[in-house]
Amino acid sequence: MGFTTESRRIRIRIYWVGFLVFGTRERERERERERAKSLFLYASQIFLSRLNLNGFREIMTMNVSLPNAKGITVTRKGSLSLNPNPLSSLTSLHSFQGSGGKIIVPLKIRIQPEKFHHRALNIRNEVPQNADFPRQYSRKEKKPFPVPIVELRRAARERMKKMKDEPRKPMSAPKNGLLVKSLIPTAYNVYNARITLINNLKKLLKVVPVHACSWCTEIHVGPVGHPFKSCKGSQANIRKGLHEWTKAHVEDIFLSIEAYHLFDRLGKRITHDERFSIPRIPAVVELCIQAGVEIPEYPTKRRRKPIIRIGRKEFIDADESELPDLIPEGPLKPLLAEIPDSEIVPPLGNEVVPLAEETLQAWERMRKGTKRLMRMYNVRVCGYCPEIHVGPQGHKAQNCGAHKHQQRNGQHGWQSAILDDLIPPRFVWHVPDVNGPPLERELKNFYGKAPAVVELCIQAGAALPEQYKSTMRLDVGIPSTLSEADMVV
Repeated sequence: MGFTTESRRIRIRIYWVGFLVFGTRERERERERERAKSLFLYASQIFLSRLNLNGFREIMTMNVSLPNAKGITVTRKGSLSLNPNPLSSLTSLHSFQGSGGKIIVPLKIRIQPEKFHHRALNIRNEVPQNADFPRQYSRKEKKPFPVPIVELRRAARERMKKMKDEPRKPMSAPKNGLLVKSLIPTAYNVYNARITLINNLKKLLKVVPVHACSWCTEIHVGPVGHPFKSCKGSQANIRKGLHEWTKAHVEDIFLSIEAYHLFDRLGKRITHDERFSIPRIPAVVELCIQAGVEIPEYPTKRRRKPIIRIGRKEFIDADESELPDLIPEGPLKPLLAEIPDSEIVPPLGNEVVPLAEETLQAWERMRKGTKRLMRMYNVRVCGYCPEIHVGPQGHKAQNCGAHKHQQRNGQHGWQSAILDDLIPPRFVWHVPDVNGPPLERELKNFYGKAPAVVELCIQAGAALPEQYKSTMRLDVGIPSTLSEADMVV
């Protein structure tokens, strides 16, 4: 007698329900077994920690009664064999070594499962001198956001919730088109510190040797180039990753990332057709100009009244006709100028150390001032390439040539920039002793790194700043021989 279609459907449903019930029961049994095992190990660890029998390598036999302890293998007569060597609470004890007997401990343990908790182990880095090197992202990898998207959305929701029942407040500078007057001296200090840094680096290059690879962007500060096989340039596989060192220039040590100069910081975004008609200048200089530095070669629009918002992205300038005519004034501070390469004079022997100290102070002053300006004036960076744009929004020029730029039609993925995007530190290998033996390839893990400007000033005789000791590994002893390095754990 054949089955009808309806009976077949009923049988299939019965089979499916039975399969679900059987699978659920099996998963519950497995969870009970794992829970019983973890409870037993926790109880035995507590008991052994109370016995001061640390490190014995014998077999302990216990009589244990655990309610609902499923999945535990029990030996004869209800006893359980336990080898306590894997427990972390046991250390070395030599009194039980060599003995051939067994320790029989009758034990009855009662544990309330609801009071059992796993404790997380927090490990803190107590040695800041051994910090990891900055991570190098590949060309196929997008840069991480300075603040995660989840945090940005949460902050936006909280901000909208607070502004819901409150009257709308007027925008503050620089969002309203005006300058932040308290940051104008900082902008002048950053501009002059940058010029001082460039001029001093040109002088220090006359006395401190710096090498640059002719195939890739890597540089090295020292008498000779390092022997590490880290070249990723053209034909690197033929040279087996070895570098071909040449003489370096200032542009190799201090990277000058360029950005578009905006006549109006709040104006329309730069289109793709305007990418060649707008001048490009160093991004740090553009940031200083938008913060208040007056440079005649690069004029910019200065407003004396806040803008008037008529929409989310639309605004009009306030009427300034009733204000008195603006008298052109000179710069707040005298601006320095770069010295041509033909006029650079090598420093004397007693001038090298003060020059290195001044260079290091200019480097720190420029980075601290730039970081302070970036808190108020927006700076954008592409998440795929090193393109920088100083302004509230990124430009629309489709000139991104990073990985898979065809899928984005050459458009940039703009996100908030950090200080290292605007002023790349260019980490190089730290030479422990300039007058000693050169770096060895087999001892690469024992050497540290430092920014190229800092390493150059240190080799010139400047004092080492405290904030750069974390990656230089100054407290790590360097083995004298390769056999000694093999014994290092």
